Amino acid sequence: MSLNLRQKQTECIARMLNLNQPINATGTANEEVYKILIYDKFCQNILSPLIHVKDLRKHGVTLYFLIDKDRKPVHDVPAVYFVQPNQSNIQRIIADASRSLYDSFHLNFSTSIPRPLLEDLASGTLNSDSINRISKVHDQYLEFVTLEDNLFSLAQKSTYVQLNDPSAGDREIEEIIEKVVSGLFCVLATLAVVPIIRCPRGGPAEMVASALDQRLRDHMLAKNNLFTEGGNFVSSFQRPVLCIFDRNFELSVAIQHDFRYRPLVHDVLGLKLNRLSVQGEKGGMRSYELDSSDSFWVANGSLEFPEVAVEIETQLNKYKKDVDEVNKRTGGTNGAEFDGTDLIGNTKHLMNAVNSLPELTERKQVIDKHTNLATVLLGEIKERSLDSYAKKENDMMVRGGVERNELLAVLRGKGTKIDKLRFAIMYLISSESINQSEVEAVELALRESEVDTAAFQYVKKIKSLNVSLASANSASRSNIVDWAEKLYGQSISAVTAGVKNLLSNDRQLALTRTVEALTEGRPNPEIDSYLAFDPRAPKSGSGAGGSHLKGPFKEAIVFMIGGGNYVEYGSLQELVQRQQPVKHVIYGTTEILTGEDFVEQLTMLGQKMGLGNAGSSTQ
Repeated sequence: MSLNLRQKQTECIARMLNLNQPINATGTANEEVYKILIYDKFCQNILSPLIHVKDLRKHGVTLYFLIDKDRKPVHDVPAVYFVQPNQSNIQRIIADASRSLYDSFHLNFSTSIPRPLLEDLASGTLNSDSINRISKVHDQYLEFVTLEDNLFSLAQKSTYVQLNDPSAGDREIEEIIEKVVSGLFCVLATLAVVPIIRCPRGGPAEMVASALDQRLRDHMLAKNNLFTEGGNFVSSFQRPVLCIFDRNFELSVAIQHDFRYRPLVHDVLGLKLNRLSVQGEKGGMRSYELDSSDSFWVANGSLEFPEVAVEIETQLNKYKKDVDEVNKRTGGTNGAEFDGTDLIGNTKHLMNAVNSLPELTERKQVIDKHTNLATVLLGEIKERSLDSYAKKENDMMVRGGVERNELLAVLRGKGTKIDKLRFAIMYLISSESINQSEVEAVELALRESEVDTAAFQYVKKIKSLNVSLASANSASRSNIVDWAEKLYGQSISAVTAGVKNLLSNDRQLALTRTVEALTEGRPNPEIDSYLAFDPRAPKSGSGAGGSHLKGPFKEAIVFMIGGGNYVEYGSLQELVQRQQPVKHVIYGTTEILTGEDFVEQLTMLGQKMGLGNAGSSTQ
């Protein structure tokens, strides 16, 4: 029984749409009740990758509205609210109830509603004499967005900037950590598992891990908690391991250009919530959905772009051949006289043909969709030399540097300003040491292209800090330490460990390598210093704990604080294919970012530190 987050979250939503009644085998409630659905923007994003309009109808939802729109009364009909528990939503619900907009109100909050808000709701509806309209209040613990069976995002924006902002105080940092913990708690509650938690020491990863450990412990003290069905006797082998990392663990992946289909579509065409819009063949914009219902996307997402183009061609030829086959069988092409004696045979052929039409039509739509996407991608690849960016960045990471001429040629060549900036930062990350004159030449080339260098200078500052930390003797450490903790939100050891990871030679991502080590449960110097938490065990003094904490584990949830991407997701899914016996890995992050999105966050941090040439834009 493997963890399927998409299925679990969809089941919770179906139950909620059926007024939290038990659901039968067909996934609908036993009695048909027509109802109205009211959601806020955030919850709309939770619903949209999982539930389509036709699914809403199946659950008896006839109308659906955003909570902040003006709505007319609909009498005699219950309303299902699915919203975040915040002040403005509570005030709006009180207003709706006092106007008796609907017959009854079934309130579902995306995560547990804080006591003060619940009291506001009670007093507000009491004062307007409408409390009898409130049927039920549910905490749903659904505050995350599931994009694929094994991919989720907490949809928490700019976490990287907030956690690394040099001016952020302890209070602000704690609030952000609390938000991340709350989102992860929702994911675990939906899966109904209490994992073993592992993370590197120091920084946001440890803060989230220990706060989540505490939150799970506090929650399990309650008699009827969300995890009771597991019981306390589950051996570690049945429990998953939750591995928590922070974006600084491996910065390069968030910035690099990638040439595989899924990351390319995301990075170049802006895939959001499994949807995107591109220029259609006949002009005008076309909107497409890319999710697990698209077999081509599932099968070929991890291939390099040229292989995808070949695969589209193959599928198209196969489709044409199958169409010809149907035409032949039904006598559409051979023009022979119609022979009455074989009436039964002919009828059978016709029936078969009619039955195969929907499948053929659907195949054709998928082929057309990917042909269109590939055509648009190809245009961008040629115009921006994206293939060459991907190749050269990869070579830099493997070789630990690049020839000066080649470096400057790329920066003066094709590509958008952001492409050049990403390449320049990849050069910084991949270089063993910083060559001052080379770096100045790079900055000059960026300025010639009118690129804002704030992000470049920010990474340069982190990099030089890393190097000086590694070589600083203990006497001069103290003042650098304060600065490191402020700048990096991480302890010294974590910062210097970062240097090793940034320079990992074999191009298997450091993240994937570490997750593999954490699930295998064999001694490994890379993860010996990692902390382990078991929220089910009595609290011990140190983070080390018993041997069951070391695995091996069949299932892992990997979480990246500060922004993840389809490159990491793809790399972890490849790991799953490779491992024997097969393991199961879910990947989640605070938000899914393109290379451009992430570089924008680095730019903001650089600007907060007064770096960069403020005059130019990064467009």
